[in-house]
Amino acid sequence: MRLDIEGKAAISAPTHTQIARALKSLRSYGKSSYASLTDDAGNYVQVAGGGASCMIERFEFGRQRWRGFHDKPSPVRPDGTILIFRAGNVPMRSDEWFMADQVVEVFLAFLSGTPYPPFIHWRLAPGF
Repeated sequence: MRLDIEGKAAISAPTHTQIARALKSLRSYGKSSYASLTDDAGNYVQVAGGGASCMIERFEFGRQRWRGFHDKPSPVRPDGTILIFRAGNVPMRSDEWFMADQVVEVFLAFLSGTPYPPFIHWRLAPGF
């Protein structure tokens, strides 16, 4: 596994602690606004944003990319709200916003090869 964090050196074989620390330090407006965790086959999970404004996606090499969503749409972020981070602007649905702690859970599940937490569901990412 390899953890890539914008603006920082990649970490090969990251620990749970390194992943949690890196993901909790992300900010939409800061020097590090996205990260990914990639396995040896080229599959990955990625996050953009930070804090209470995170988007999660996963990719299976040779297949498709999915965007994470949940059952509790944001009452303050309607469909079409834009996530602005250093790599670009992404229109989001109201049920696609996650907290950093949830992102950590998803990344750790990917790292350990266990099922994703029950709060996250997946739909095809826009453009796929």
